[in-house]
Amino acid sequence: MLGIVAYALGAMYSPGPVNLLGLNIGINGQAKKSVGFCLGVGTAMLVYLLVLGWVGAAWIDDEALIVVSALGCGYIVYLASKIARSSVDISEPDNAPRLVSYRDGLVMQLLNPKAIVATLPITTLQFPAADIQGLSLVVWAFGLAMLAAGAPGSYIAIGSAVGSRIKSPAIIKGFNWLMAGLLVAVALSIGVEHVWLPLTARS
Repeated sequence: MLGIVAYALGAMYSPGPVNLLGLNIGINGQAKKSVGFCLGVGTAMLVYLLVLGWVGAAWIDDEALIVVSALGCGYIVYLASKIARSSVDISEPDNAPRLVSYRDGLVMQLLNPKAIVATLPITTLQFPAADIQGLSLVVWAFGLAMLAAGAPGSYIAIGSAVGSRIKSPAIIKGFNWLMAGLLVAVALSIGVEHVWLPLTARS
């Protein structure tokens, strides 16, 4: 049981597109509006944990993972462009990129191949090994989904603590560009690992 929690913590709280976006949300002073975003992330993980917990890895074959990964790459690049093009006015946090809605968190996590890759070992190996099924699977899925919602929340808190000490719009704009660049790098990494390599391996 502790192994499941330890694995989930490591997989969910390591840097990734959703957590990097959470860091950016915090730095841009939108922490108070980010509850919906975190709940969207948690809901997406709940969906994956329940669906994959019941039907197993058979539902996510190589083809499906390639398609989800490609869609996820596109969505991450789209979010990166929104962050890079956003205006910066420290006195008006509402001018920061609006990426804090429930829908943003839900869609980004559903299209995040890291979420699928992180969920599969839990649902196909750890749950069966611990005889977690039926009602206990639902309880575990809800618990792990809450843990998942806290992952971007922790990055938002860190970003908020850092952002509150930054008074220069130029620094925040530079950070937005840095975060946008990192998100594009993540998208390229996902594209190579989960789209390009699987497709070229077939030829």
